[in-house]
Amino acid sequence: MDFTFTPEQDALREQAREFLAANPEPSWAQLSELGWTGVSIADELGGAGLTFVEEAVLFEELGGALYHGPYFSTIALTLPALPSDLRAEVAAGTASWTLALGPLVPDLDTADRVAVVGGDGIFELESPEREVLTTNDQSRPLGVVRGGQSGRRLADASVLAEIGVRSLTALALEACGVARRALEHAVEYASTREQFGKRIGVYQAVSHPLANAYTRLELSRSLALWAAWCVATGDPETPLAAAAAKSSAAESAVAVCETSIQVLGGIGFTWEHELHRLYKRALGIESFGASGTRLRAELAVALLNEKTEEAPVTTPAPAPVEQGG
Repeated sequence: MDFTFTPEQDALREQAREFLAANPEPSWAQLSELGWTGVSIADELGGAGLTFVEEAVLFEELGGALYHGPYFSTIALTLPALPSDLRAEVAAGTASWTLALGPLVPDLDTADRVAVVGGDGIFELESPEREVLTTNDQSRPLGVVRGGQSGRRLADASVLAEIGVRSLTALALEACGVARRALEHAVEYASTREQFGKRIGVYQAVSHPLANAYTRLELSRSLALWAAWCVATGDPETPLAAAAAKSSAAESAVAVCETSIQVLGGIGFTWEHELHRLYKRALGIESFGASGTRLRAELAVALLNEKTEEAPVTTPAPAPVEQGG
């Protein structure tokens, strides 16, 4: 496994960062024009034919930009369930999707079409009745589907396993993007704000928490990139990697945002600063889907079962009996 990005992947990251800085609220059509909606869709369907690693680059950058749109719900949640003709529409930018895996549905306010899980399959929901809820994280509102007619069958329920690992990994990557952006705010502030004739970053009470935040972010990002590589290659450890990545990255994002807010002091709490929005996105990612506690419990069970299967059951040999003379 090599965590070094290729020149093409680095160029994609640079393009994404520059574009999102200039276009903080891009439309789905704009993402399609850049080719982002078809990154992993086959060439013959109008996509780029690349892998989840390239999508990982975009998930991280979109997270840091607090993107408000259906990229996560379309690419991570629904794409594995879509047949070829509908994938072609996604690549062309003419359709976006979300998938109702539970009562709260992400991106219901921006997705064109809705899919639901029913029985042994995943189906398109025709004429869905949507109710968008007011949530703390305004960059990704949740909604509730109140009704609709079951339409075309999209895929068997067996695809839910792939959807699960893709969505966990995508959330982990978004969390890393959020944490990176929050830490950038804190480092910039600590490098310019002065107290007692010195920049506050020289004081250990400021520099040490920032160093710890950076270390925590990098460890979580390594897990997220490992999970992305596993998803892209179909590695057998993908479920473990995805669970570890989401558990670590989501909690790290919350912690890094809290540290950054404390470094900025009063300005970090104000409505006009971006930090509170990053913090809310981090909290939203942490609470969406399985919690970190549950994911760690699942990891522990899986690892213990793996060790039990690997270790042969042996009976200790009896101690030799000493013979008296």
